[in-house]
Amino acid sequence: MNTRTTHINLDESLIFEKSAQGRIGFDLPSSEDFPEIKLDEVVGEDNIREEISDFPEVSEVDVVRHFTRLSNWNYHIDGGPYPLGSCTMKYNPKVNEYIANLQGLSTTHPLTPENFVQGNLEALYLLSENLKEITGMDAVSLQPPAGASGELTGVLILRSFLEDKGEHRRKILIPDSAHGTNPASAAIAGYSVETLISDEHGCLNLNALEKEMDDDVAALMLTNPNTLGIFEPNIEKISQVVHDRGGLVYMDGANLNALMGIARPGDFGVDLLHMNLHKTFSTPHGGGGPGSGPVAVKDFLEPYLPTPKIKKLLSKKFVFDYDCPKAIGKIKAFHGNFGTLIRALAYILANGSDGLKRASCTAILNANYIRHHLKDTYNLPYQRPVLHEVVFSSKNQAKNGVSVMDIAKRLMDYGFHPPTVAFPLIVQGALMIEPTETESRQELDLFIKAMKAISIEAQNDPDLLMDAPHLTRIKRLDEVRAARNPILRWKGTKNRVK
Repeated sequence: MNTRTTHINLDESLIFEKSAQGRIGFDLPSSEDFPEIKLDEVVGEDNIREEISDFPEVSEVDVVRHFTRLSNWNYHIDGGPYPLGSCTMKYNPKVNEYIANLQGLSTTHPLTPENFVQGNLEALYLLSENLKEITGMDAVSLQPPAGASGELTGVLILRSFLEDKGEHRRKILIPDSAHGTNPASAAIAGYSVETLISDEHGCLNLNALEKEMDDDVAALMLTNPNTLGIFEPNIEKISQVVHDRGGLVYMDGANLNALMGIARPGDFGVDLLHMNLHKTFSTPHGGGGPGSGPVAVKDFLEPYLPTPKIKKLLSKKFVFDYDCPKAIGKIKAFHGNFGTLIRALAYILANGSDGLKRASCTAILNANYIRHHLKDTYNLPYQRPVLHEVVFSSKNQAKNGVSVMDIAKRLMDYGFHPPTVAFPLIVQGALMIEPTETESRQELDLFIKAMKAISIEAQNDPDLLMDAPHLTRIKRLDEVRAARNPILRWKGTKNRVK
């Protein structure tokens, strides 16, 4: 399919400048019709604004069409897949949105007394119990609002535990196949970071771990499956090496989409981990939020979890427990991103144990389906079987001067959001693809066909890729300039329709 086309430059002022003198969205009754109502007394004089200079004058249809048009220009999960490796952008069932927006859940103020929110507290308690079972851990804090926050929480917990024992260790070991935020979380918590180089199979080098593991190492921060989508086959041995020298094993649990119902981190030696509920457990998280990064720990770390903790009394009443002298304190105001937590609980209860396992198995099957059909087209740097995601490289296409960014931009012309590119850093020109369990075989076949067509174009007409995208609303940006000098809003013109 040849998707080259001429890009049409439209007059942006005609699209964005809809203001015209006298246009209004709705017509309120005149204050003269209700002389007994004093607006300044009703809303307060401080809340009555002066007229805003050059404020747009638009009708209701202008506003509705403007924002509907903008939404159509954006790619969204309801329109197609996001094959973003590591980010896990799955489709989110609408029933979860409905449940999270039930009045008793969505409108409760976080400072409401415990006696009036027993149902809300029970929901949080039930979610914690389910996450404990899924991960094989003993205690959970739902407070961290994102994955990186969960990482930092975990590192602060292990630091407090070790220092409580009188051990002031100063290093954390992190494989080069870990998620990119791990080193930052360790550094913010006051640790120096030592990088462990992967072996030729894309796994943690056990010899390197044994060499680096000494009495100054606080923990190993491990991503498993790692960012190559590969499960560490020596995970139990890895955990033993760390534990033998008094260190802790921290696992980045963002990739639970490959483990649910199949393997539990607590069973193969992990001491603590965070989970990305907005990835595995179905919450839309485009545009930077919302997120949720609960931390799960073994029982010896439970005293250090953030406060308050939700406690179930013998009377079956739920309360907040603030009497936690060893706790690291608060990580977020109140009790975490409540709506995200409710969506996660809805997802878990709807699927049940069998459904969660089936979701993981389908995600693994989908990733390996893509791997099988593209391994002869795109370079596959590591040959080990993968789980929920697969990483190719643009090595084959680079022979014609085509970069991984060119491939990603061209894929947009075929109607797909690009996969994660240029990560993990251990793969030059990485294409990191994660289809999740929500994509059908038909959708995967369309994606595979587009990727193969792009490879042919890279060989026959590389300039086509280098100028891509051609069919999107905005052509290729100067990404360096966009990062250094972002234009984040429409400044418009001062011309008005007369």
